[in-house]
Amino acid sequence: MVRVAAVQMQPALLDVQQNLARVADWVRQAAAQGARLVVFPEVTLSGYAITPDEAQAAAMPIPGPATDVVSRACAEADTHVVVGLLERDPEGTLFNASVLIGPRGLRAVYRKTHLPFLGIDRYLAAGDAFVPPVDTPAGRLGLLICYDLRFPEPIRVHALHGAQVIALSTAWPAAATLYPEFMARSRAAENRVTLIAANRVGEERGTRYLGRSLIVSPEGNVLAEAPPDREALLLAEIEPSQSDVKRLVFTPGEYELDLFGDRRPDLYRPITEEPGVQTA
Repeated sequence: MVRVAAVQMQPALLDVQQNLARVADWVRQAAAQGARLVVFPEVTLSGYAITPDEAQAAAMPIPGPATDVVSRACAEADTHVVVGLLERDPEGTLFNASVLIGPRGLRAVYRKTHLPFLGIDRYLAAGDAFVPPVDTPAGRLGLLICYDLRFPEPIRVHALHGAQVIALSTAWPAAATLYPEFMARSRAAENRVTLIAANRVGEERGTRYLGRSLIVSPEGNVLAEAPPDREALLLAEIEPSQSDVKRLVFTPGEYELDLFGDRRPDLYRPITEEPGVQTA
């Protein structure tokens, strides 16, 4: 068993340095309680309800000074961290990104591939690839961000590539109750993976956030859930190898399910076709 954590926090709007200091403090707290992986919300370092000009000022290179600060915190605590931030690439393009950082530095960078017409996402470029799962002390880890959970395909792609745990950095607004109540549990169960969803809390420029960060088992059971109205450090014990069991035997020879072996990819071609395309 390994202990993992989700940090539910309210970032200070556009105060990157204060948010970095708080991330480092939360990492120390989580590690002191045995967490080997700590997941933070979406765009933790800047806030979400910001303008394009503010995003330009708050965006940062990866790797860069901000990821260096988190790297030092990971080295001191001997743990891995997933944190959301605004990335500026060498050409000046901005992305909603999450980074996986360990005691030896930057491990992976994921750029959000599904962008809602909401908050700063309205003005950003979409990522064009999923990051292959990364081996960590908490299992083989896949990275996704917020709205990605609305679609069944992203987690399925990660699961097909061997992910055992999905780290989901989010900024669910108050109305998005279907995510913790239904989608998080369904996505975990249908793929037999652990899902760690770290959400924001509080209010930002009139937008209230849902809180309710949660950690879900491969069976779809909620192992831990944070309240809707305050910051919290959410902890749970997981067994990553449970996610490798895709064949379920309830009554041998009578009731058996092979969640991946029973798939019919030959029937799923329309999923990858443009809307309106007719198939035979």
